[in-house]
Amino acid sequence: MSTAGLDEFLQARPRLFRIACRIAGNPHEAEELVQDVWVRWQRTDRSAVADPQAFLATVALRLAINLVQSARRRHETAVGPWFSDERVATGADPQVYAENREAFAVAVQLLNDRLSPAERATYVLREGFDYPYREIAEMLRIGAPNARQLVKRARDRLAQEAV
Repeated sequence: MSTAGLDEFLQARPRLFRIACRIAGNPHEAEELVQDVWVRWQRTDRSAVADPQAFLATVALRLAINLVQSARRRHETAVGPWFSDERVATGADPQVYAENREAFAVAVQLLNDRLSPAERATYVLREGFDYPYREIAEMLRIGAPNARQLVKRARDRLAQEAV
């Protein structure tokens, strides 16, 4: 294993965890998923990878979507989202911290409950990480207009059910 491969992975790791956690909705599953990304990265011919950061994000995204779709097919539901302290915005006031933590948990649960995996993935990448539609489309192997439509549907669904 080259240190360049390790350095690239370590640089991307926090972002990979955030992507996986937002889509999977569970930090424990997200951590396992990031470990799977590491294993795949070790097996990858890195000389054929043009953009390692994009490659790693794409692998994490696809693994997270597969995980969510698999659980949905088996009709499994999460008991509840658990987030470690460093994943939630903290403040000096414990009440603000508790409110932020609860708001974050509710927001993630809302995404999990109301959006399909594809909608959730495109919405998180666009709204949470500000990816351009072209890059989202490449990661998901769909057309850019389809990525735009999935984000629009996600926005509409979230706005409609919030009323």
